[in-house]
Amino acid sequence: MGRNLAKKKQPSKDLARWCARVAMEKIANDIVVIELTEIETAPADYFVLCSCDSDVQMRAIVDEVEQKCKKEGIPKPRVEGITSSYWILLDFFDIVFHIFHYNARKFYNIERLWGDGNFYKLSKDGKLFPIRDKAKFLIEGKVLETL
Repeated sequence: MGRNLAKKKQPSKDLARWCARVAMEKIANDIVVIELTEIETAPADYFVLCSCDSDVQMRAIVDEVEQKCKKEGIPKPRVEGITSSYWILLDFFDIVFHIFHYNARKFYNIERLWGDGNFYKLSKDGKLFPIRDKAKFLIEGKVLETL
């Protein structure tokens, strides 16, 4: 049995979707949500991943998350990697939001490491839907345009 408890599953998923929407608002690329609740050794229930073209864009996402957390009463995440601006982590405990510079995302390939998880893409209207061909996604390393 994985880390999830029935009561925790939905709020975690909502927060993961919220993070993905913030990334979408800031025009991040290749936004993916990975559900890890069925993986016993997973460090979180969900990972949210996105790629950015610059450190300025990465910091803009971090700033937006922090501002929205304050405004919406969401506990602020722990932030790691802000000084390097190559890979920034926002740790909400149940959700870890990975904000990558494009080259770091390609190098670390987190999707392949956590390939046993369930992968979701964010639709243009902000809803999560499953990535159907996960094997192809993991080989190509970028979000498939299925909309």
